[in-house]
Amino acid sequence: MEITVQKAARADVPDMLTFINGLAAHVGHPEAVTATAETLEASIFDRQEAQVLIARCGGEAAGWALYFYNYSTFLAKRGIFMEDLFVKPAWRGKGVGRELISALAKIALEEGCARLDWNCLDWNTGSVAFYKGMGAEVLAGESVYRLTGDSLRKAADCAGRQAT
Repeated sequence: MEITVQKAARADVPDMLTFINGLAAHVGHPEAVTATAETLEASIFDRQEAQVLIARCGGEAAGWALYFYNYSTFLAKRGIFMEDLFVKPAWRGKGVGRELISALAKIALEEGCARLDWNCLDWNTGSVAFYKGMGAEVLAGESVYRLTGDSLRKAADCAGRQAT
């Protein structure tokens, strides 16, 4: 079956929510989803904070990739960061993920980006093998750090204060 990949449109928001909920369930955190059709429309289509590719097989939305641009100071070039890649279980192993990453790689090259980055959970061995099979390398010695909630507010409260 032919796989097509195209940029998402507003009409794809219900499918996007399906992918978000599917991904959250897959990683064991379905309760973490607070996205709604309205917040997705506003952030992706109105403010263009991220971009989305939808893969279709026979007209069915089979997978998605959500991405945004980042910047490498060492290379003085921008890159693409793939925040999410999700393929519905029924379509896994049929080339959907490969088509989505290939489409992102093509966008990166066409737009002069230096690289395509993403994170993957260590326990997700199927995805790790898939990514390595595409030639991706794990960045050794790097860890992801994050501030949220109270820690984020506490860090913001420090702004403008002199160290004593």
